[in-house]
Amino acid sequence: MVRKFVGKFSIYHLMIITLLAALGIAVKIPLQPLAQMITGPLFVPGGAMAGGIYMMFLVLAVSITGKVGAALLCGFVQAILVMITGLGGHHGAMTIVTYTMPGLAIDLLMLISRHRGCCRICCFFGSMVANVTGTLLVGFAFFAIPPIPLLLMLCSAALSGGLGGILAWSITKQLKKVVKIGAEKPTKAKR
Repeated sequence: MVRKFVGKFSIYHLMIITLLAALGIAVKIPLQPLAQMITGPLFVPGGAMAGGIYMMFLVLAVSITGKVGAALLCGFVQAILVMITGLGGHHGAMTIVTYTMPGLAIDLLMLISRHRGCCRICCFFGSMVANVTGTLLVGFAFFAIPPIPLLLMLCSAALSGGLGGILAWSITKQLKKVVKIGAEKPTKAKR
């Protein structure tokens, strides 16, 4: 089953996904403390606000490859990197869940919407859904945050995630000018 799933991707796509996973972790390390310093006085969780930036790498995985499953795979590679290096998170074995579920959320959204990171709207909602999923998992499961502050965190995560998705779309649009990547915007079937 795993071989069949990974077999959907070419070596080129797997290299891109791995690179994006590593970049996501590399960006998260300096960004999270910086976001916590900025948002701390506002009582807004830094992780929820910064999450939009590093969730954009999951959206970029789908957008660049044009394949559903790329975000899940990117999140899984990130989880393995975090577990091996200890950078970017301290959730032990639950790291697999907290890093892959946002990717799964993106892939489910793309599967249902029949988009593949092909437009601003699907990138916006993909990153938003990923950041909300990650924030919910960490906030509820690990920190047992009460409902009202958790709702504030989820709203912050939605805003940040959406902005990260727009950034992902902008990067994809610039890449498409240079290289043929991703899936084309879906069109209505001709009758």
